[in-house]
Amino acid sequence: MSTLTWVLAGIIAYWFAVLLLRRQGWLPEYVGTQGPIMTLHTKRGRAFLDRLSAPKRFWRAWANFGIGTAVVLMVGSFLFLLFGAFAALQQTEATAVNQPRNVLVIPGVNDFLPLSAAPEIVAGLLVGLVVHEGGHGLLCRVEDIDIDSMGLAFFTIIPVGAFVEPDEESQREADRGARTRMFAAGVTNNFAVTILAFALLFGPVIGSIGVASGAAVGASLPGSPADAAEIDNGDRITAVDGQPVESNGDLDAVLENASDREVSVEINGEETRTVERSLLVTAVTPDGPADLQRGETVRAVNGTEVYTERAFEDAVAEREVVRLTVQANGSDSVRETTFPAGAYVHVAEDGPLSGTDASAGDGVVIVRMNDQRIASLSDLHDWADDTSPGDEVSMVAYRNGSRETYNFTLGEHPTEDIGFIGVTRQAQGMTGTSVSDFGIRTYPSQQYLALLGGEGDGPNFGGPVGSFFGKIVVTLFLPLGSLALPSFPFPFAGFTPNITNFFVVQGPLSVLGGGVFTLANVLFWTGWINVQLGFFNCIPAFPLDGGRILRTGTEAVVSRLPISSTHELTRTVTTTVGLTMFVAFLLLVFGPQLVSG
Repeated sequence: MSTLTWVLAGIIAYWFAVLLLRRQGWLPEYVGTQGPIMTLHTKRGRAFLDRLSAPKRFWRAWANFGIGTAVVLMVGSFLFLLFGAFAALQQTEATAVNQPRNVLVIPGVNDFLPLSAAPEIVAGLLVGLVVHEGGHGLLCRVEDIDIDSMGLAFFTIIPVGAFVEPDEESQREADRGARTRMFAAGVTNNFAVTILAFALLFGPVIGSIGVASGAAVGASLPGSPADAAEIDNGDRITAVDGQPVESNGDLDAVLENASDREVSVEINGEETRTVERSLLVTAVTPDGPADLQRGETVRAVNGTEVYTERAFEDAVAEREVVRLTVQANGSDSVRETTFPAGAYVHVAEDGPLSGTDASAGDGVVIVRMNDQRIASLSDLHDWADDTSPGDEVSMVAYRNGSRETYNFTLGEHPTEDIGFIGVTRQAQGMTGTSVSDFGIRTYPSQQYLALLGGEGDGPNFGGPVGSFFGKIVVTLFLPLGSLALPSFPFPFAGFTPNITNFFVVQGPLSVLGGGVFTLANVLFWTGWINVQLGFFNCIPAFPLDGGRILRTGTEAVVSRLPISSTHELTRTVTTTVGLTMFVAFLLLVFGPQLVSG
């Protein structure tokens, strides 16, 4: 059974067990139940809040700052949901972000919250809920609002909420400003915890983590030589044929210099495995000229056997039109396919090339620029690097299977100081095809660590993204992987067991050993979840804090208007905004499914 099925079965079993205990009268009075939701009530802690609330002026100033922050985020949340709902209706297919299960903060059910990080996620969620509701309780005592009880809410065994129950009569008697400060205190505390958690993470904790030597294996491609040698996620390649591999980039260089079909691969500096190389097709441009499929293996080019990427590149460079012998994965039968080998691009509108017989939008395979052979897109880019605007060129390309020559003058490139051909939709590789003689996807451990403030060369986002708050913004998208950051093929959910092999503990915290990874995960998810709780509660919809602040704010504005029906107008405004947010949220989650039918 799937993980989701097991989770649902567990929820149902838990629900029936709670019902049985309640009917037998075995649940104590401080335990409340409603379906699979269980609440624990207590009156303890009120004396502690009374002592903590003593510096009332400080806490009021803190809450007033929180009101300003919350109002800004309420406006931002309102606009985000509106534009997000509109964008969702434009999608023809639902992405993982739009899947309803990914709204739930349940590790293993939510695609972006792995089960391996469940303890740290639950810890971060518990911290967020306690400081959020603790903020409400603290401001209740600052504003002399009585508290009936406090407690935690659990969805089965997972903490999903904390609560403070103010005395209703005492709350009504408090002035509007006091109630607003009390509502804003929770999200203010969440953002404070976010800043503290990420400050510790980006500082001493990440400073105690380094990148281990070797090429980090994020995944092996099905049917690839690496897959056949049982090299997979979590492995670290430290040498090939005795040549040391220090980084992901070193692996490509070492493999390129190895000419033998079989190579000896050292894993984790310990065991050795033999990899028999072959050319796996890893990517093919849809509807392109190359009649190939992902997962096929190229056995020969123009009748010559090839099994390395270098041999493949040399073979296709010899002729403009190549004949490939390919074999389907898991099949003994082979077939042959013939097509032009070059850079597959499309003619751009109003470019130099569109001024020839080639029409805008036409797909062409460029095989020669002047007298230079172009066998792939990288060859075209290398040639273009040595050109200038105004150069006269003669281009040989295949269009609709016909070999044609185009003579034109290079234009001004819009972004670089080179000549401009006037092409778009440039397909990677040879005729939109990429091959691999090894078959792994490397994990960008060095780049992820650099994003978190550690050592190594990370992507140069520049500007404010490199600042402390910029790092927080980027970190929020790391669990989404390539859905949010296209240059990162894998999601980063903290230092989970499957990737800790790619890192080493160093510096003053090295005495903690592997505990540094646990500490980093707790801080990562505590910061991540607290900022999510803060933003979510700022949505201007009742019963969220944003909806309550909207109501008190609307009351303050409406009370100054020369009308008698202030209550009705306040209710109209808050209900309209709340319903708008509810509908926008539903469209954001279910919109693509509705559009696609």
